[in-house]
Amino acid sequence: MKITALKTFIAPTTGNFFVKVETDEGIYGLGEAGVIRRGTAIAEVIRSFSPDVIGQDPFRIEHLWQVMFRGGFFPGGVVQSSAVSAVDIALWDIKGKALGVPVYELLGGRTRDKVACYPHVGDKYNIDRLVANCVQRQEEGWKFARWSMSDPTDPNVFEPSRAVRYGIEQVKAVREACGDEFEICVDVHTRLDPAWVIAYCKGVEPYRPFFIEDPLRSESTQSLRLVRQNTHLPLAIGEQFDSKWKFQQVIEEDLMDYCRVDLCIAGGLTEAKKIAGWCEAHYIHLAPHNPLGPVSTAACLHLCLSSSLVGVQELPRPPMTTLTDVFPKQMPYANGHLLVPEGPGLGIEFNEDAIADASPPEPFTGWGYRREDGSYANW
Repeated sequence: MKITALKTFIAPTTGNFFVKVETDEGIYGLGEAGVIRRGTAIAEVIRSFSPDVIGQDPFRIEHLWQVMFRGGFFPGGVVQSSAVSAVDIALWDIKGKALGVPVYELLGGRTRDKVACYPHVGDKYNIDRLVANCVQRQEEGWKFARWSMSDPTDPNVFEPSRAVRYGIEQVKAVREACGDEFEICVDVHTRLDPAWVIAYCKGVEPYRPFFIEDPLRSESTQSLRLVRQNTHLPLAIGEQFDSKWKFQQVIEEDLMDYCRVDLCIAGGLTEAKKIAGWCEAHYIHLAPHNPLGPVSTAACLHLCLSSSLVGVQELPRPPMTTLTDVFPKQMPYANGHLLVPEGPGLGIEFNEDAIADASPPEPFTGWGYRREDGSYANW
């Protein structure tokens, strides 16, 4: 079997980026890339892979990963890693289909029967509506809820002192309404500096959140040392990291409790499996970052099904609620859990005609919070 084509697609409404890797035996694989606002750049990087990848044996996944990741000599950063991720996931899909087994079997076999997920709950600017949304999710069978930190005064403003005080009130209200068995995940979304993160963590400690996600910007992981020294709350880190090397300090120094690896950014299933094994040696559980589309959801599920330490998987949109014309078969889901998929490979179906002629969305202005003095806060 030989690879014959690398095809890229950008969903016109959502901006989700997908790749289809075709072979001379009619078997194809699907992948997805993160960093969706950089879709045209990722497509160009994948096109540059073509001379090294087309004509090769798709079963040589590790070899092709090394060629794509290192073949340009200069480290490529998050755009290149996203491109590698998409092709890599597709190669695992091909191998599973060719061998007639689901991808999780190739990763070591199934370790669990289902994977708990968390949804995104809205109305973060109104505590009563936030609580109502969490109660509704709990009644639907979800065991988790997640929201991001905000300033209640203005959806475009973020003042740390106000956001910290309001954030403590949010967690307290949800805990009192939903009880001790409901797990709370709060995403700081890199919007605070260490002193404010520590104040926030101390304020919410009595209400036992499941984890505090991305408390700081990701450029300087050593700053997590100060946070770690001043809170006992579990920390979830890593959604912006584009390779195993970026995870090195937070794993080796035990600076996180939940690994937020993004399979569509950090190097695909090949790299994620290595990161997961490394985390296991430090008792760090997986909590894959998955804000994307059906292929990302499937890849994350197969990783979680094959891994020994899994906390929870992100799932903002349950399967079969988005892009159903492009992906008429998606992952099975029930009561806040993703279930074991049927069929070989990733277990999803692709309707190329539904996206082949679609135009990518026009570039749009970058979004981010501002401080009251007009300075940029963060995304």
